[in-house]
Amino acid sequence: MSTENAAIVNEPRQVPLPNRTVGLIGLGAMGAPIAQNFANAGQALVVRDADPTAQERFVEGNRTAVSASDLAEFAACDVVVLILPNSDIVDQVVLADGGLLTHLTPGSVIVDMGSSVPSRTRYLAQAAAARGIRVVDAPVSGGVTRALKADLAVMLGGDEATIASVMPLLETTGRKIVHVGPVGSGHAAKALNNLLSATGLVAAAEVLLVGRKFGIDPSTLLSVINASSGRNQATDTKYEQFIFSRTYASGFGAQLMRKDIGIALDLARQQDVPTVLGDVLGRMWGDAVDGLDAGADHTEVVRYLEQLSAVSLDALITDTNGSSN
Repeated sequence: MSTENAAIVNEPRQVPLPNRTVGLIGLGAMGAPIAQNFANAGQALVVRDADPTAQERFVEGNRTAVSASDLAEFAACDVVVLILPNSDIVDQVVLADGGLLTHLTPGSVIVDMGSSVPSRTRYLAQAAAARGIRVVDAPVSGGVTRALKADLAVMLGGDEATIASVMPLLETTGRKIVHVGPVGSGHAAKALNNLLSATGLVAAAEVLLVGRKFGIDPSTLLSVINASSGRNQATDTKYEQFIFSRTYASGFGAQLMRKDIGIALDLARQQDVPTVLGDVLGRMWGDAVDGLDAGADHTEVVRYLEQLSAVSLDALITDTNGSSN
């Protein structure tokens, strides 16, 4: 789902915000609605994106936002929010020569709301602390749909005092906010959550495909599952809307899910915890992504499973003789 043509449907959250300037880097599928939530609450913003068109489009739609042409223009920001695809890009923006750490003043806070590698987030926090700058990791769950409604779940890693300083801002975009633990814990929780989310999506697909081959209409079996103990978030929110409809437009890419699965499995290996099911899922998800278009939605992984089983989740068609095909 693109945010370019999507209406921002959330109402401004009534959260008193400190009088300060906030920077935001990354106006992609999730970054744009989160930035809009900040702006709707009256927060002054300095914004930057790798896509100049996305950057200018946001500024044109928000009188309290200004466009930054380079990272030096974030020097006056008390808080800088990052909503970037991965740790490599975060490091380029923050740690490289001329990066954010070169320009931010001691006492400022970096909030990483993307999905980064927990160990690298901890390294980032150490490098920032050497310059008197604090880091909070605050990844989100809920996708574009919930971002547009300011209804995200936010997982926080960091010390209590720093988190308290940015909590009013986060409350403008998150409905459920959980302090998970020290820096890096939020990113760990996000990756582990997405490992479980991907597992639920794939497990449901396999069950529905078996049922379809047996002759049970997929929508009927889904109704049974959602009224029973097999229900999960994918069966509840993704199958009817994105998979049975063949729209595959959840707004979260299959490549991004593969990244998060990899982060979670790497974390498990670092902790010496076996993940038998997770390892199988990781290999299967990688094979599926390799066979899909580069920009495929994560729900399109079900298409790969349909091809693998030579079974379609299209609804059954019953002819006048009562036979199904």
